[in-house]
Amino acid sequence: MKLSRRTILQGVSSLPFAVASLRAGVMAQTAPAVTPSTEVPPILFVHGNGDYDALWVTTLWRMESNGIARDRMAAINFTDPLARSDDKVEQANRSSTEDQRRELTAAIADLKRRTGASRVALVGSSRGGYAIRNVIKNGGAGDVSHAILCGTPNHGVFATDDTPNNEFNGRGAFLRGLNEGESEVTPGTAFLTLRSDGLDKYAQADGRFIGKPGVPTGVTAEGPELKGATNLVLGALDHREVAFHPRAFREIYKFIAGREPTRIAIVPEPSVKLSGLITGTPGGVSTNRPVAGATVDVFRVDPETGERNGGALHSSKTGADGRWGPAQVNPAWSLEFVLASPDAPTTHIYRSPFPRSSDVVHLRPARPLGPADKDAGAVVIMSRPRGYFGLPRDVVLLDGKEPADVKPGVPTDAAATLRLPASEVGRNIVAQFGEERIVARAWPAAENRIAIAELTY
Repeated sequence: MKLSRRTILQGVSSLPFAVASLRAGVMAQTAPAVTPSTEVPPILFVHGNGDYDALWVTTLWRMESNGIARDRMAAINFTDPLARSDDKVEQANRSSTEDQRRELTAAIADLKRRTGASRVALVGSSRGGYAIRNVIKNGGAGDVSHAILCGTPNHGVFATDDTPNNEFNGRGAFLRGLNEGESEVTPGTAFLTLRSDGLDKYAQADGRFIGKPGVPTGVTAEGPELKGATNLVLGALDHREVAFHPRAFREIYKFIAGREPTRIAIVPEPSVKLSGLITGTPGGVSTNRPVAGATVDVFRVDPETGERNGGALHSSKTGADGRWGPAQVNPAWSLEFVLASPDAPTTHIYRSPFPRSSDVVHLRPARPLGPADKDAGAVVIMSRPRGYFGLPRDVVLLDGKEPADVKPGVPTDAAATLRLPASEVGRNIVAQFGEERIVARAWPAAENRIAIAELTY
């Protein structure tokens, strides 16, 4: 029996302002978090291709604000998050579908052991949904009560007869194996898919979004849906937002808990403790392997100027486990993280206030300065890890202008770069997305320094 339903949530034109209003309501929210609930199964969050578990921090905060105890949730950090170009051929610092199945199976077992639960709920973004389906289909259905796949290209990013061993090929061996049969889901587990109504860069009929303009991909906006699942359409959200946006949180919570969340806003804590992991990009490939010998300094900064307010609040050096922290901060403070990592630029990461504690404040250094930066006095990057910049959908401003390197139409860019002459080193740069506003400082590129204004929402 087909359980699919398609629901388009309206209010597209007010999208950026809705996001920002939710953020603005964080600090204004005074009600306590909901009483912890044990009715909901433990939840394990699974990140996508090239990503890390830190992307789930706002989702974790919203779950906590609705009474889900932090120790009943986990987020996996795959060792090598990037997929191989050929699933059967080893590539340095890249993972196969079997690698991810094995690591996720171990993470499920660990969460079950810690909580004493017989089954857990899994929530995956993009490629993370592949690992979830692979585990469930190959013997893990009894361990998984709910499977939520957010923007997962279940029928491929493309579907062609070439590259049969590419896991993103809808006609390839991996996806054909997952999708075989009248139903595309495994009995005994409740499946939900969340997708965009046309703005997912990896669910497009034209290949221009994967470097093949004018070449049909063989997939459509409906590609993430599965026969036998509950399939929801979340309107004009992009590929990442269907996992990390407040609208996505509502559907994730409701599907697992069987009721509406009490609140969408994040309830702040009076005191916040932050810690995380330092990882790197060996050979230009992002991994989640820990980096030893990195130093982290945390400063409170003026939200209007980006200037430091006193000395470092916290300083630490990573050991073999790559961990830094904990740093004790106030939930109203804007912060600057200074990361000095071996063989990488010194990276100044500016962040909005953290309303709640987190142990997944992971830091990666910026990539080395390249040929395009050789004449720059300073380089400032505006980054949005939990979504893309959509023009004209969103308010996106870097130093008072729409970034020239953000393409209009289907949101495809999660970062924008500003290069300044040497005469402008030291001035403040405003990065704005909707109503989230971060002020960074322009550090001298001649000292191998890069500034990143990293958006939280």
